[in-house]
Amino acid sequence: MYHIQAFLQAKAAETGAARNTTDAYARDLRDFHDDLVQRRLDLMSAQMADIETYLVGLDTQGLSAATRARRLSAIRQFYAFAVEEYWRDDNPAIQISGPGRKKSLPKTLSVEQVDQLLACARVSGKTGIDRLRDTCLMQMLYATGMRISELMTLPLSVARGHPQYLLIRGKGNKERIVPLSPDAQDSLAQWLAHRDQTDDLDQAQGRTPSPYLFPSRGKQGHYTRHWFYQKLKSWAIDCGIDPEQVSPHTIRHAFATHLLQNGADLRVIQTLLGHADISTTEIYTHVLQDRLRDLVLDHHPLSTTRNAAGNTSSDGQ
Repeated sequence: MYHIQAFLQAKAAETGAARNTTDAYARDLRDFHDDLVQRRLDLMSAQMADIETYLVGLDTQGLSAATRARRLSAIRQFYAFAVEEYWRDDNPAIQISGPGRKKSLPKTLSVEQVDQLLACARVSGKTGIDRLRDTCLMQMLYATGMRISELMTLPLSVARGHPQYLLIRGKGNKERIVPLSPDAQDSLAQWLAHRDQTDDLDQAQGRTPSPYLFPSRGKQGHYTRHWFYQKLKSWAIDCGIDPEQVSPHTIRHAFATHLLQNGADLRVIQTLLGHADISTTEIYTHVLQDRLRDLVLDHHPLSTTRNAAGNTSSDGQ
């Protein structure tokens, strides 16, 4: 396990990997390590056939192709690191072909559905402060397309001075600038006015004000992704939207899809989302293509599906 820990520390230090990323590496590699131990094998002497046996076992357990591919990627990177550290002379995983990963289209929401969620955020909180916070969170999430982890940990300092843009620190500590809509600016200004009062009270009572824009009393000092996930589910139910369709990432997808629908350049969307590779952003073109196809099938007078539903074919007349 020493070797795994050393790899995780190096990964975090060298690439600036987020905590969630290193935790995922840790889980995957420990599962592989435990499997080897059960088969009386050693991490540093495992061979290509041993890794393939492990992957076959994952398939037998019913784990998805995406999970198996992620496990293999972690193993491959670990052994590449082992070679760099002279722990091994070879990488036994380098020639193993991973399972094909089907690139699924992201779930998204219509503009009307997002408007409904925004309306629910404005009125569903128990107190006025809750409603200010919820409105600001929802407005900023949809206005910027931020990852929910980026929003939850957003520093108070970047929101000062009535900004029209926000500086966001994303994956790998990469920074990007995203604009704020007028509604998001207004809701942020109202939330900051409350935060100023809270900070003044904290200082008067000898407490250090929170560095986060959205502080909480939890041990992390800010609201969690799970907390906001539950909020969204509750708003979806109140709005009559299927809660299975709604998550913080769905709002991020809606942000990108709606921009694309209104003519935004794909490279601009890539920059706003913080995608390192344009191929990740290109999936939204498929979402748009599917919507256009459904529009034609549902409304074009010569659509076969429309004819079948309405029984408008002239055959036999």
